[in-house]
Amino acid sequence: MEEAKASGSFSNSFILLHSATIVTMDPHCRVFKNGAIVVQNDRITAIGQSPHILHEYSSLCDQIVDLHGRILLPGFINTHVHTSQQLARGIADDVDLMTWLHGRIWPYESNMSEEDSYISTLLCGIELIHSGVTCFAEAGGQHVPGMARAVELLGLRACLSQSTMDSGEGLPASWGIRTTDQCIQSQKELYKKYHDTADGRIRIWLGIRQIMNSTDQLLLETRDTAKELKTGIHMHVAEIPYENKLVKDTRGVDHGTVTYLEKIEFLQENLLAAHSVWVNGTEIDFLSRAGVKVSHCPAAAMRMLGFAPVREMLDAGICVSLGTDGAPSNNRMSIVDEMYLASLLNKGREVYLNGATNPTALPAETVLKMVTINGAKSVLWDKEIGSLEIGKKADIIVVNPLSWTMAPFHDCISSLVYCMRTENIESVMCNGCWIMEDQRVLHVDEIWDLDMNIMRVQLNLLTWLVEGLLLTRIIIKSLSSWPYVPTKSGWLHESKLAIPHCLRHSPI
Repeated sequence: MEEAKASGSFSNSFILLHSATIVTMDPHCRVFKNGAIVVQNDRITAIGQSPHILHEYSSLCDQIVDLHGRILLPGFINTHVHTSQQLARGIADDVDLMTWLHGRIWPYESNMSEEDSYISTLLCGIELIHSGVTCFAEAGGQHVPGMARAVELLGLRACLSQSTMDSGEGLPASWGIRTTDQCIQSQKELYKKYHDTADGRIRIWLGIRQIMNSTDQLLLETRDTAKELKTGIHMHVAEIPYENKLVKDTRGVDHGTVTYLEKIEFLQENLLAAHSVWVNGTEIDFLSRAGVKVSHCPAAAMRMLGFAPVREMLDAGICVSLGTDGAPSNNRMSIVDEMYLASLLNKGREVYLNGATNPTALPAETVLKMVTINGAKSVLWDKEIGSLEIGKKADIIVVNPLSWTMAPFHDCISSLVYCMRTENIESVMCNGCWIMEDQRVLHVDEIWDLDMNIMRVQLNLLTWLVEGLLLTRIIIKSLSSWPYVPTKSGWLHESKLAIPHCLRHSPI
């Protein structure tokens, strides 16, 4: 048994969870088969075998929970999420990245209000919680205050960043007028107002959307500002060959984005590089030497980007974690699905590259590290989260393996990666507080909020998506009132709406 030295009286809140298999993900990868853990306020106070923990702490605890053989894990960390895109699920399927950005997503995002962003983040957060996520890294949206409001309500932990661009093609009119100075100053103001809020659960990072829409001045000032504020930078890196070609042609380097970022000394330990699909061996060395973290998003990569060289990056010592990306580039916001897909995808890539199978590529234990301790390192929070250890924050999930999806239960680690589904996750604790119990998110009414909040944004969707020839019938048809839809003139049948002919074939 391990226990913390008491820094004061034990008059605070204590929760004792026992009779569980505890997968700690600590440096020794210890697993307690009949384990127990004690949470005091927001931190882990003791961890060990159930009989010893019960004997020492039962009299002190306000809540004692017998888990009857369930599994305790550190909360999962999703290192690449676009919470503001949740309402855009389904509006950009089966298109290339540049069409996805310029023709679908940026027109959608640029017309969002802060309230839209709040609702979108709320709905995204509910889905994240159900998949065991306790912490996520926001890749960049337009209304960080709306995001922060939703994160605080849900009880999640997050690194939030603003989507920042100051040049390039495809920018909506309202974005194209932003100066570099405005981009930097707005992020400084967000940091001042929201960093370390919500009981320390919210951190503000700086965001660079992508190099194709960033001047050198923006890149360098972002690097220097992040250093000044001691925070991280979230950036999409080397997503498609066109990006590398554009950088090569316009910025005078022999390969692409990573090569150029290395040239201007942008690669730093506080950079979280999303995707990093089109990188060569030299660039992998650049990332490794600089200590850059990489977020691998298997589903999104397969939809639009390509095979990321994950095994090579891991072999080079790069910290690689997992992300879902946003709803329009994945549709499923489940980090559990990404775990399963990451392992199989990278095993399949070995066959494609070498003409021979390699079942040891991305084994289950590596994948589990990617969503726990590697995720914590990627968001620069590993001193407090990512593993179940004395003194760390109590971000914990409860998994029920005693269901048809995971039975029979032979190998704990393998079952968590290859068998577990979202429905196996029963309860979620973040910062010492339950945010989901028995698969019910506690701080919001999921059914009511889903229907009513989509209703609330419907007028906006009808206005700016129809005007931009991007009406999403998927969102509208989620309303219980379908086929009647609310408009500024009252309720109309969908046949009366100005839906572009190219979208009327949708069977949804």
